[in-house]
Amino acid sequence: MKEAVELSQQRQEKIKVSGKVVDKNGEPIIGASIKEEGSANGTITDLDGNFSLEVAKKAMLEISFIGFKPERVLVQSGKTLQIIMREDTELLDEVVVIGYGTQRKGDVTSAVASVKADDFVKGAVKDVGQLIQGKVAGLAITNPSGDPAGGTQIRLRGTNTIGGANTNPLILIDGVPGDLSTVAPEDVESVDVLKDGSAAAIYGTRGTNGVILITTKQAKGGDICAVDYSGYISTSMLASKLDMLDGREFAALYPDYDYGYNTDWVDEITRTPISHVHNLSLMGGNSKTSYIANINYADRQGTMKKSDFENFRGRVEITHRMFDDKVRLKFGVFGRKSQMESTTNGGSFRGGVYSQATRRNPTEPIRNEDGSWYENVNKFEYENPLALLYEASGNVKRTELRYNGSITYNPIKDLTLSAMFSYTRKNMNRGYNETQNHISALRDHKDGWSSVGSSTEMEKLMELTAQYNKTINDHTFSIMGGYTYDETDYEDLYFDNYGFQDDYFGGWHNIGIGSALKEGKASAGSSKTRTNLIGFFGRATYSWKNRYLFMAALRYEGASQLWGTDNAWGLFPSVSFGWRITEESFMQHQNLFDDLKLRVGYGVTGSQPAKSFLGVAMLKYGSYAYVNNAWIQTIVPASNPNPDLRWEEKKETNVGIDWVSWKGRLSGTIDYYNRLVDGLIYDYAVPTPPNLYNTTTANGGKMRNQGVEVLVNVIPVQTKDFEWSTTATFSFNSNKLESLSGSIFKTEYDYFDTGSVEYAGQVASSHRVQVGESIGNFYGFKVVDVDSEGRWIYEDRNGNLVNYKDFTHAPEDKHVIGNGLPKYYAGWNNNFRYKNFDLAITMRGAFGFQIINGARMNYENVKNSRVENRLKSVNDLVFGKHTLSPEVEPEFNSYYVEDGDYWKIDNITLGYNFGKIGKYIKSLRLYASVLNTLTITGYKGIDPEVPTDGLTPGYDTRDRYPTSRSFTFGVNVKF
Repeated sequence: MKEAVELSQQRQEKIKVSGKVVDKNGEPIIGASIKEEGSANGTITDLDGNFSLEVAKKAMLEISFIGFKPERVLVQSGKTLQIIMREDTELLDEVVVIGYGTQRKGDVTSAVASVKADDFVKGAVKDVGQLIQGKVAGLAITNPSGDPAGGTQIRLRGTNTIGGANTNPLILIDGVPGDLSTVAPEDVESVDVLKDGSAAAIYGTRGTNGVILITTKQAKGGDICAVDYSGYISTSMLASKLDMLDGREFAALYPDYDYGYNTDWVDEITRTPISHVHNLSLMGGNSKTSYIANINYADRQGTMKKSDFENFRGRVEITHRMFDDKVRLKFGVFGRKSQMESTTNGGSFRGGVYSQATRRNPTEPIRNEDGSWYENVNKFEYENPLALLYEASGNVKRTELRYNGSITYNPIKDLTLSAMFSYTRKNMNRGYNETQNHISALRDHKDGWSSVGSSTEMEKLMELTAQYNKTINDHTFSIMGGYTYDETDYEDLYFDNYGFQDDYFGGWHNIGIGSALKEGKASAGSSKTRTNLIGFFGRATYSWKNRYLFMAALRYEGASQLWGTDNAWGLFPSVSFGWRITEESFMQHQNLFDDLKLRVGYGVTGSQPAKSFLGVAMLKYGSYAYVNNAWIQTIVPASNPNPDLRWEEKKETNVGIDWVSWKGRLSGTIDYYNRLVDGLIYDYAVPTPPNLYNTTTANGGKMRNQGVEVLVNVIPVQTKDFEWSTTATFSFNSNKLESLSGSIFKTEYDYFDTGSVEYAGQVASSHRVQVGESIGNFYGFKVVDVDSEGRWIYEDRNGNLVNYKDFTHAPEDKHVIGNGLPKYYAGWNNNFRYKNFDLAITMRGAFGFQIINGARMNYENVKNSRVENRLKSVNDLVFGKHTLSPEVEPEFNSYYVEDGDYWKIDNITLGYNFGKIGKYIKSLRLYASVLNTLTITGYKGIDPEVPTDGLTPGYDTRDRYPTSRSFTFGVNVKF
């Protein structure tokens, strides 16, 4: 007992330590932070660099200041400390992941962005994409759906193809292909983005839309023994709701269809969900052998009833060094299992449930008096949304298992030989059925409609590389060469049936007994595809005095999709230069820049066709013919041969400037890019004969994207107790289709229409892709006013104004009435620290685009021949003059196209760090966050963050799962 008291007294005994902090020239450092390790006890240096602080005996001091490397000093009783801090080149020495390796940030000559774990978006994020949303200039990440099983959409530097296989950036997790939802966001250490052609060309065809390199957490250091837990619980609500008529208002407008109820249909299909996520990491080992094991479990509920998503992921990685650290072996296993509830065949939440709830007559009851669902089977596309949910059941189960291993050998000091292998297998199994009370049985007489399906995907990857690095006096260079083989096999099958006698013995668990199979009305299908990519690649870098930088890369790649053509192999070169201007003698006496670098790069990447064998003649089954007393199916041409079919080629030039000022407290990047996609893959109409088929797939057109990207990091305030760091991003993109025709194959027209919109049971074309214009143009009738009775006044093809009754609605009178691709993106991220409190606020916005408001197009039409619910704005004056006339037929026109500009206060997170607690807890942090906090916009729909991918961006369909606002409480613990 006595010994314990003495030990306690020793721990509590304090001594006063004093000292001075200076730089390498002996100049005092003012405001340097002096902190006792493992506690909140600290101070800062005065105007002369001096400090004094009471600390425990044998305490360790942590000294830090922006622009200098942190120092750790052991306290010595009675001794005045003289601490010399060295300038920190961390911003330049920071390791950036590039293709098949890493590079000092100061040596990078391409457009590469890096986001570390400390800068990730905090809160209830669904995938890795949301971690870096608004953090990378030029990388557009949107989250247009509130479905917990949905994911983010990504687009880097515009749209770059109209028919190629690659439309999204290549995503690699520790070098192995995956997607943004493959690994848990909590298991990610950093995300690096290769944006320009000179950076991505090393990946050839796969890197044509950029490359996102995700690095998972690793066990590092010497003796390692750590256990980390992070978890949170969250709830959410609809971020916005359509302002529909209630029962009383609907009855006043349509008294003949008043059934006496006041049903809030949207409220009936929504709920207050509870989601929770747990992540546990175990790291251990020593300098020879280390391991990390990570387990992640997520149970997410959506705001809509019966929209649930459960996900379990586990990862184990072991690293072992041997033979005097000349050999490093690494082996990893990753597994993932997910399950989502289905209220639609093969998917998660049935989108039509939401649109049925918004269109439903609010005076109608949910159920009949006998308890059955209230339905009106004679009304077109009119279905009880609650019945759609509760008279359907099913699920989609996915599993993924990945093995990866690598061996790295250093036979001599500067030579590294590496081999990496991975095998990934994905399985999907789904089942779905609708009961005898579902609208499909009551109206369509498909009793118990059911479906099953499955798919299997296997990917094998092998990469062999050799790299030699050498520094001779002022010259530093490296040479790398490699070989890669990537093979993918995919198989799927499905079977649909109906005509079940009851809900007890049929359904998707006993699908074969449905009568539709016996009657020949059931459907089934299967498919199999196999593709491979083979690549040889090399890269060389050179630096003289860390002043002049050079990198060149070359990839020679073959794709199976081009088998049978004369161009199955493509050559993709790149070159980039860097000039660190601050290393020049004439910059040595300036104080504005700590580092200033100019970058210039050029690179070529490619994209193969989306489907295989498009360059060879193929056959398929056609109609039936009666031959030899039997009906047989004929075999007819399916495609024309085209031995000249080749890769789309993206040729990109990038010019950039990187700078660091104010001892590292101000830094930034500016990039200008110009990318030309040459040889766009397109299906050209051809005459038959002489051709066997009416279209030929060939290369022809050109598309250009050019833009500017800006990133600025600032630390405006840094004191002992308070620090504020801020990052701003801005990007501009201009897209133009320069041609559709090539030198051989020509198009009859310089445009084609694509996409569709739906209104009142009708469908119309929505977008036009036209030479000389940007991708994403809306194409429809232009209205400029209404007459005295509320009827449209149109502008025709010649610019003349035409009354509603005189307008013929000829296709030639359509106009470009908007564009769904934002021209500008901006982000502003702020991090504050006050003592042990931290506050993070992320904001982002998109500007210069329009949205087709599907809800207004459907619910503001007064005629309402189907007597569905309306928006309250149906009573608004059109163009401020008159309510819309009941004579006006529903249609798609410019009145329903709105400016989509928005600014979102996206995430607010407030946390408190407790530091070390007791003997076993290294650190504890509690936090609360709000995601999708506030949207500032003039758009009248539920959310201006709409899909922007593909050729049909900007359509806010009324079937869309509404976005949500989530509230989260979480904890991070290190043991």
